[in-house]
Amino acid sequence: MANPSATPTPITPPRVPLIDARTGLIDRAWYMFFLSLFQTAQDVDSNQLGPSAESLIASYDEALRAARQTAETQSLAPQFNEFDKRIQALECLPPPREFKLSRYGSFYSTATQTATTINTAKEVTLNTTDLSSGVFLSGSPQSRINVDTDGIYNLQLSIQLDKTAGGTAEFYIWFRKNGVDVTDSASQIRIQGNNAEIFSALNYFFSLKAGDYVEIMFSVSDLSVELLAVPATAPHPGIPSIIVTVSNNIQGFQ
Repeated sequence: MANPSATPTPITPPRVPLIDARTGLIDRAWYMFFLSLFQTAQDVDSNQLGPSAESLIASYDEALRAARQTAETQSLAPQFNEFDKRIQALECLPPPREFKLSRYGSFYSTATQTATTINTAKEVTLNTTDLSSGVFLSGSPQSRINVDTDGIYNLQLSIQLDKTAGGTAEFYIWFRKNGVDVTDSASQIRIQGNNAEIFSALNYFFSLKAGDYVEIMFSVSDLSVELLAVPATAPHPGIPSIIVTVSNNIQGFQ
């Protein structure tokens, strides 16, 4: 089958006669051009023509107009009938485009979250769904972010950290995919002093299949470190301990 990405043979009609004066046959450059046109028409028949169809059709039209002028004076017009049909096929059968429905989710937690053991992995939980289409929470408590469609997903999160005692401690955060730690996905935050609130954000791209899930994990070197949630107090609304948004808008079309 023809390669749908093949480039048609370049040709400048005014400079290349349709008929080779030495042999009396069609010039080789025009032969290669017509072969390219035929291959492109086959690609249309099999729905494999790429998104550059309009420019491709325009190049064929320009070259064929010059060739037809020569053909009319050399009794070659019948050979163009099949090419005309192929050009019409190019114009009438544009390549199909499949639209992928957007999948997204927005989640957060209104609970302060703490570790029970230092230097031990613990999942971050989410207790509120703000918006959701094809991305949803599961687990008990809810820590799994699930998707129902294959795609490349952008996961963004923001966290509010605090320390309830003096001294210095480390907070680590990373991702798990289907229960397995994602290689090189961790971040470290060092927090110092009592009531030392820190806001941090990050994002990560995931290649996910329908049914896959992602979890956000954390650990601390001191139990005084926590993901802090604060109720609404005038003039500001509530402060979630974590906010997570997920979307697959990287691939709207294919």
